[in-house]
Amino acid sequence: MSKEFEIVREFEVDASPEQVWEAITTGTAAWLWPMEYEPREGGSAPFGGTVTAWDPPRRMTGRVENPEDVPGQPLNQLDHVIRPREGGGSWVRYVHSGIFVDDWDNQYDGADKHTDFYLHTLRQFLLHFTGRSAVFAGADGPAASSAPGAFEVLSRGLGLPDDATEGTTVRVDLPGVGPADAVVDYRDAYFVGLRTDTAMYRLFGRNHFGAPVGISVHDFAPGADAKRIESVWQSRLNGLFS
Repeated sequence: MSKEFEIVREFEVDASPEQVWEAITTGTAAWLWPMEYEPREGGSAPFGGTVTAWDPPRRMTGRVENPEDVPGQPLNQLDHVIRPREGGGSWVRYVHSGIFVDDWDNQYDGADKHTDFYLHTLRQFLLHFTGRSAVFAGADGPAASSAPGAFEVLSRGLGLPDDATEGTTVRVDLPGVGPADAVVDYRDAYFVGLRTDTAMYRLFGRNHFGAPVGISVHDFAPGADAKRIESVWQSRLNGLFS
């Protein structure tokens, strides 16, 4: 049964409206995944969509009907409003709305929880890596990683202690990098965020929503190679769940 949804978040960040605007329009590889917007109202948007509002650096909206490669969602819209904050920085209002067709409660729960993690990663980028371009890489675990407990297998497979909390620095084994110190910038039952001096690593416990676990890497190091990063992470995931 089709049903509308709306997910709203408001937050403040110590970055200028221009910096926030750049991050959500041309710098999405640094915190989400690479997306392209044609810089005008009526221009093209990701997933076969249309830019319905383009007012830099104040508002950007992308709307798509029957998104490409997104089954079960006949309408999806992302709306961003940015305002300068008194004393510096920005206030941001983010609204994700649309229609889910199947398994509405599970889809909404997943989208709602992912929103907090993605917007947290955006703020981490604006705080620690503003002005730096990133290479994006992503990989999903095999079907076996959809099982209960798979997310714990992933985090432990990197050497992340079960009791490591947000704000602590841990020693983890990162594919393609080796043992490295990383700050745990986000952690709950569904997601883990790790940050080094040159990259952000995002771990997704999508097994909670009936899908395989996944990772994304936002690598700011010069010469970072997305294909190599994806290859070493895919190998690690396959090995953990073989």
